Amino acid sequence: MVESTTANRSDSAEATSALPLVKQLSSEHDLVLKTFRLLISDLCQQFNGGHPGGAIGMAAIGVALWRYVMRYAPHTPDWFNRDRFILSNGHTCLFQYTFLHLTGYKAMTFDQLKSYHSERVDSICPGHPEIEHEGIEVTTGPLGQGVANAVGLAMATKHLAATYNRPGYDVVSNHTWCMVGDACLQEGVALEAISYAGHLKLNNLTIIYDNNQITCDGSVDMTNTEDVNAKMRACGWDVIDIEDGCYDVEAIVIALEKARVSKEKPTFINIRTVIGLGSGVAGTADAHGAAFGAKDVAEQKKAYGFNPEESFVISDRVRKFFEDLPARGEEYVRQWNKLVDAYAAAHPDLGAEFRARIRGELPENWKTLIPTTFPDKPTATRASSGLVFSPLAKEINTFMVGTADLSPSVNMTWPGKVDFQHPDLRTTCGINGNYSGRYIHYGVREHAMCAISNGLAAFAPHTIVPVTSSFFMFYLYAAPAVRMGALQCLQVIHAATHDSIGMGEDGPTHQPIENAALFRAMPNLLYIRPGDSEETAGAWITAIEAKNTPTIISTSRHAVPQLKQTRRDGVKFGAYVLDEPADGKADVTLIGVGAELSFALNVADELKKHSIVARVVSFPCQRLFERQTVEYKRKTLKRHLGIPAVVIEPYAPNGWERYADAGICVTRFGRSLPGKAAYKYFGYDTETLVSKVLGYLERIKGDEYLRREFVEL
Repeated sequence: MVESTTANRSDSAEATSALPLVKQLSSEHDLVLKTFRLLISDLCQQFNGGHPGGAIGMAAIGVALWRYVMRYAPHTPDWFNRDRFILSNGHTCLFQYTFLHLTGYKAMTFDQLKSYHSERVDSICPGHPEIEHEGIEVTTGPLGQGVANAVGLAMATKHLAATYNRPGYDVVSNHTWCMVGDACLQEGVALEAISYAGHLKLNNLTIIYDNNQITCDGSVDMTNTEDVNAKMRACGWDVIDIEDGCYDVEAIVIALEKARVSKEKPTFINIRTVIGLGSGVAGTADAHGAAFGAKDVAEQKKAYGFNPEESFVISDRVRKFFEDLPARGEEYVRQWNKLVDAYAAAHPDLGAEFRARIRGELPENWKTLIPTTFPDKPTATRASSGLVFSPLAKEINTFMVGTADLSPSVNMTWPGKVDFQHPDLRTTCGINGNYSGRYIHYGVREHAMCAISNGLAAFAPHTIVPVTSSFFMFYLYAAPAVRMGALQCLQVIHAATHDSIGMGEDGPTHQPIENAALFRAMPNLLYIRPGDSEETAGAWITAIEAKNTPTIISTSRHAVPQLKQTRRDGVKFGAYVLDEPADGKADVTLIGVGAELSFALNVADELKKHSIVARVVSFPCQRLFERQTVEYKRKTLKRHLGIPAVVIEPYAPNGWERYADAGICVTRFGRSLPGKAAYKYFGYDTETLVSKVLGYLERIKGDEYLRREFVEL
């Protein structure tokens, strides 16, 4: 067992390379810390809002990290091999924004820093860090997401290093630093990710714990009395304790340097701080999320020897303390570029591939790897998904594919795959691998899987395209992380299987009814339900071409007919016509979706016996359809010509009222029955469906207002 250790001046020289500079500049620390803390107080007091307490308590941690230990380039913020810093306790964003300003990030001007909590629409200081702003690696807000993102970033480093580094050429060698607070360590997604990082032995990952023992409601011991260090050790982490996290910059530097050179495990640095240090509410929940008040801020300034009448004071001495960091960063960039040039000369093919990965490029011929024909026999679209994607995953290193313990069910493996694992792991089942592997066994951790994948995607644009996989129902567990990926415009592809009541006997707990409504409503997310193998090919092509959008490809467990009318190129339009009378005249448009697409065609054929002419539209993706022109939408649905549209989908009907006049949908939970029996039970046999459509058409003859109202059949 690794014992908890307190960082001190006797630690190894290897871990304390920054100490000479720390000692040289130590006389400046007091002024820098006081200036930083008062600046945070002023920034919150200016507009009487924000979160001052945590940022103030973390000041010494920031000085140790940003001034001495972290490797980054303020003037080249997207330098590929930079250390990644994640602020999981994102409400303390002023901590990060202020250090971005002090260390020389060009976008974070003093004027911009002072825009925090203002009405400026051009502010780059939102209430939680957001990825699109210079120097911010991921968007953090919901607590714990940042921890899982950091695990993904560290995994990306490990994978790229194992794939491309060669003796003498460590072209990928960065470290990931993740700042967390008490609340982050209570969130389930963080605990899932922490467990997994320990298993993988991600020694290039450090969690820095701002241990002030305060959350919004009060002290942490109101809800947590566990031994966090023992828990972290049990999860496979090294633990370092810092008792004086408010002032002892040197001890924090020693701990950070020790973490950087860890050989075996990720490191957890438990740093005791005081929230709102120096304020009248120091050490209490009142310091967390409210400005201190003008009187309190004035008293802080008096106590620190500052003029209480002055605000936003950063002296020349403090500016000088940070002034060499941009030049230091540019030297890091210069040395790395020189290394990559030498690497490319020594390993031309590998160097060319590495540079293409940095640029986020796929091979030009990637579409030719997708089959152009498929077996005629009924095939589950989850199996179709494997037929489409397996050749791509096999040949293209960009894809890292993971599953939440469902490899036999999701069809995402490929011949010759290598699993992403610590190379020394030897499992009982014999499934082993190394860090160059691209198939990730996440275990039963759906939420962490998707949040970690956001980190993989955020490492560098399109260098890694993560693919996750699980049952569609369980993406409800992962929905917060799916949302965060959409919010950040990250390209992550989620392969969701078992997506209907047709999945059968596992019953209502596993049969998704409401999920589609959630994901269809989620901004910047493509939710695609392909109807057969050909449409599944279209779904994957669309997802791979969607560079700034995550995608859920929703597929069936059960076999569905392979339809001669479907087109892969139709998927990109969101909806397209499958069957149209030659003269264009019809009594009804039937909208078929996904696993139930064939139902619409069957109903259309049966309606002919009743002298009813039906058009059939395949509608795999509402959001893609919304992007089309009004003319295309009208041509596809023809509602403007007075032709009513009926959608057939055993999901909640919410949303279909935009495209259909009536829906044969489901408004209750599923039923534990074999797949075909479940469809029969809910009325999705051809005879019942035809009866409902005929009944609806008869009703609207006598009630014209029904044409203006969405009718649930």
